[in-house]
Parts: sequence; structure tokens; C-alpha cells
Amino acid sequence: MALTVDLNSDMGEGFGPWRMGDDAGLLGTVSSANIACGFHAGDADTMAETMRLAVEKGVGIGAHPGFADLQGFGRRRMDVPLLTLANQVRYQVGAAMAMARSVGGAVRHLKLHGALSNMASVDADLARACYEAALDVHPDIIIMGLAATAMEEVCRDLGCRWAGEIFADRAYNADGTLVDRRLPGAMIHDPAEGAERMVEMVRGSAILTGGGERLETRIDTICVHGDSADAVRMAKAVRDGLEAAGIRVAAFDGAPLS
Repeated sequence: MALTVDLNSDMGEGFGPWRMGDDAGLLGTVSSANIACGFHAGDADTMAETMRLAVEKGVGIGAHPGFADLQGFGRRRMDVPLLTLANQVRYQVGAAMAMARSVGGAVRHLKLHGALSNMASVDADLARACYEAALDVHPDIIIMGLAATAMEEVCRDLGCRWAGEIFADRAYNADGTLVDRRLPGAMIHDPAEGAERMVEMVRGSAILTGGGERLETRIDTICVHGDSADAVRMAKAVRDGLEAAGIRVAAFDGAPLS
């Protein structure tokens, strides 16, 4: 049986007259879209248009909530009480569900954004607060999170649907977390390199770190960041590389962790 993996990208991250990334170009290549919900980026018009295009292209729609940090694009770490954070996640998921329904679609999955995601990858209490909040609003939602981190352990405990994610354009630490963007080598800009790494990781069911460690894990989806100038080229190269290696690209089913 052929290997299958999803290809996702973060998008809908413009705001008002400011546009970020080539969402239309990405939607012709990816199988899942994580759409900003207005807190770290995005607004009602941007959400509606991006979701409309996703429905048109047959791409799975995901809510992409982040910290209330438009100025910092959700990449600044914030100290938010867990109850407040849970309510903010409920608010954003609810908005995504309503907007998707208005254009004939539906939210399939949730993926935390930026600093919120990075913090949840090492803080199980924070991850649990966010995920339980999303499940309150949408009990069947698939949680997309960083494979082989605290996020995965929380979802195993919750028994919810899960999609383990790896990144085509980011380097990894020994513990499975992402190398800080401010450090040299954190970002991978060469599409050929990104594609080669993804084929190797998917085939081996393991994350390969910068230090040479091999972290075995279930891999359901690959992310290409939509705000990168190389995003469309990277996404196409990764998809082409996967398919050339006999790996099928299709939306994940979100099976619970065993």
C-alpha cells in the first residue's frame, strides 16, 4: 500500500489592504489550509475569500488561532491566563466555523499559530487548555500539532483526532521542537533541499534533527509556511518530490493516536 501524506500551509494572513503570501497559488498545490482567524492576522473579508478559494479547490479548511498580537504577527510569546486563552481559542474557532459555513465549507482541523504553537509544544497544560477549548466548540475537530512533542501526548490522552505535523522549511532541535527563527539555519529556503528532507522523513516515519538525531513518530502532514517568499516554489517542489517517490498527497483522516 502506497504511503500517503497531507501537505498544508498557513494562509489568510493578510489584514485589510495588506496582503501576505500567494494564497491562490498555494491552494493549487496543498491539500489542507490553516486559515488565520483575526487575532494574529486575517480579518473577516480575508477569511471569507481564502475559505471560498479553498472550497473551490477542494482543499481542507483548518482554523489557525494565535495570540491576540497583530503587530507581532503572533510570534511574540505572551503570558495569558489559561482560562482567557481557552476563551480566545473558542472565539477564533467559532469564527472560522461560521465563515466556512457561509461559503459552503466546513472546518476540519485546528492548528495553533506561531508563539502559541511553540509554547504548547513544550507545555502540556497550555496545549490541553487550547485543545479542550477547540473540542468544546467542535467535538470532531482534528488537532494538527507538532509531531513527537507535548502536543501529541496531550492528544493521545484526550483521545481526540490527530494529525502529526512536520515542517519542510524549518530545522529541528533534538527534542522535536523547531529551531528558533532568530538562529542561523533555522529556515530552509532551498525547495530541492526541502523536498529531499520530506521524502526521507515520510519514508522513515521519523523527524531528522539538525544534530543528526532520528525521532520516530507518526507523520500525517507537512507544512510549508505561506508567508515565505519561496512558499509556492517550496510547496510545488515538495509535492513533486513526494509524488516522484511514490508518496500520495491527500488530506489526512485524523485517526486518533493509539
